[in-house]
Amino acid sequence: MKIYVLIPFLIMSLPLFSQNIEIINPVKEIGIKNWRIVNDNVMGGVSASTMYINEEGNLIFSGEVSLDNNGGFASCRLDIETVNLKDVTSFKLRVKGDGKTYKFRFSESYRSTNYSSNFETKKGTWLDIEIPLKNLKPTFMGYYSRSSPKLKIENMNSMGFLISDKQKGEFNLEIMFVQAIY
Repeated sequence: MKIYVLIPFLIMSLPLFSQNIEIINPVKEIGIKNWRIVNDNVMGGVSASTMYINEEGNLIFSGEVSLDNNGGFASCRLDIETVNLKDVTSFKLRVKGDGKTYKFRFSESYRSTNYSSNFETKKGTWLDIEIPLKNLKPTFMGYYSRSSPKLKIENMNSMGFLISDKQKGEFNLEIMFVQAIY
């Protein structure tokens, strides 16, 4: 067989060889422990949120964002210290939301900078969202930070979701899975 016949086959086969690591998949009991809630009450706000697994076996991040007392955010964070993220190129999320905008974010111990990317949801509709690593931007206290160090994904020890940007009221984000794409 001539080599020029093999080249198209090899190029078309490359996606088959990409590796996906599940970070969250409640049905398989992956990523359901070691979550913590961090809401604006750490700064005097009164927003509230919770995490639980619904009857369908999906992870639910829900609650209410309040702007009272200069508040306005709710977040959940998963400890991912044991997940090897070196050489990750993107993340794939399967989520069903409420039409609001959420942030998918990462942080490193003892650093004030977070790295996040916004994603839109469509009320009551499952969406597959891919977030390339290059879309994770540094933020400090909710604002873009030009002086932050460049993201080193292998140093991140928590991953999570955040709702903010004055989106007051009830919210609900259903998460079927999160995968790291290598």
